[in-house]
Amino acid sequence: MLKLIVFDCDGVMFDSKNANRKYYNFLLNHFGIKEMKEDDVDFVHIHSVNESIEHIFRNHPEVSLEEIHQLRAETGYAPFLKYMAMEPDLIDFLETVRQNYSLAISTNRTDTMIPLLHSYKLEHFFGKVMTAANAPQPKPAPDALLEILTYYNCRPEDTLFIGDSVIDEQHAASCNVDLIAFRNQELNGRYHVSSFMEILKLPPFKDNLSKKNS
Repeated sequence: MLKLIVFDCDGVMFDSKNANRKYYNFLLNHFGIKEMKEDDVDFVHIHSVNESIEHIFRNHPEVSLEEIHQLRAETGYAPFLKYMAMEPDLIDFLETVRQNYSLAISTNRTDTMIPLLHSYKLEHFFGKVMTAANAPQPKPAPDALLEILTYYNCRPEDTLFIGDSVIDEQHAASCNVDLIAFRNQELNGRYHVSSFMEILKLPPFKDNLSKKNS
């Protein structure tokens, strides 16, 4: 029986591509480097900040990682939160499922995840938030999801992961957790949806409702 729902952040809870584009282009522009190409935008959208910085600065050894991270520390991510677009039915979905299921997040964001939740007043929905900062290894490694399963003492078969990328697909598969593919028909997910409220119509949720009413 379904007990736990784990969410990815970028591309699922939030459309963050524009915010990520502006953030990483800001870093590049500061050092006089041209803005990202579209394939670079796709890369930073699903990878951790450390992986993303190494990727977009890969051809610029004249810029040290120390300089980049110093700029990050001085700037923070707060100026870019306004470019995030929350899914319109996310809160309705969270309000509905929080009554019957434990909720958690597994994301490759680092120190920006908690401020983001706080900014949109979402932190009270999630009992466990795993990021690339507090997991031993970022997604697609299983570390974050394994810690969430342990925290809730929950079996993989009683869990669903909502993700939108190949990284999420691999992450869920590494723990034998079924994937709800969010707006990505190319993923090998158990289910495919294009909105949060569609999820309530999926068999695990209907089965739970039937058992509760029986």
